[in-house]
Amino acid sequence: MAEDLNITTSTDKAEQYQSLIPQIEALLYGEPDLVANLANITAALKEQFKWFWVGFYLVKDGELVLGPFQGPVACTRIALGKGVCGAAWEQAKTLVVPDVEAFPGHIACSSLSRSEIVVPVFDNGKVVAVFDVDSETLDKFDDTDAQYLEQIVKLVNFK
Repeated sequence: MAEDLNITTSTDKAEQYQSLIPQIEALLYGEPDLVANLANITAALKEQFKWFWVGFYLVKDGELVLGPFQGPVACTRIALGKGVCGAAWEQAKTLVVPDVEAFPGHIACSSLSRSEIVVPVFDNGKVVAVFDVDSETLDKFDDTDAQYLEQIVKLVNFK
């Protein structure tokens, strides 16, 4: 596949995801390198949705370590249970946070971040990474984002 994306201008969020997912699948097809695949996923989502920050944190040696991302510089390491990312890892479930200031223990990597969604990435039932998206807008993420982002992270092969 060419490395150009067909960005949809639909205002329907589900339609945007439905247009983008086959393109992400094509980008990942036949590419065994994990970092390359994570980088392309973050770039595709950032380009389509124009979110403030999009990226992966990988579980390494008992903590989350910054992986491929798009956006301003970020926190490099996050402990289990700390912030939204650490909580999603610990709870092994997607967390949608409408207002990060109201989330107990929120880690402010950027004061511009206002809302967040974090999706755990599983390999053989174990959380091996989290996918983190931040927005400068309050209440940006919902169940539609959770549904499609969970589908997208399942495309990643962590072998």
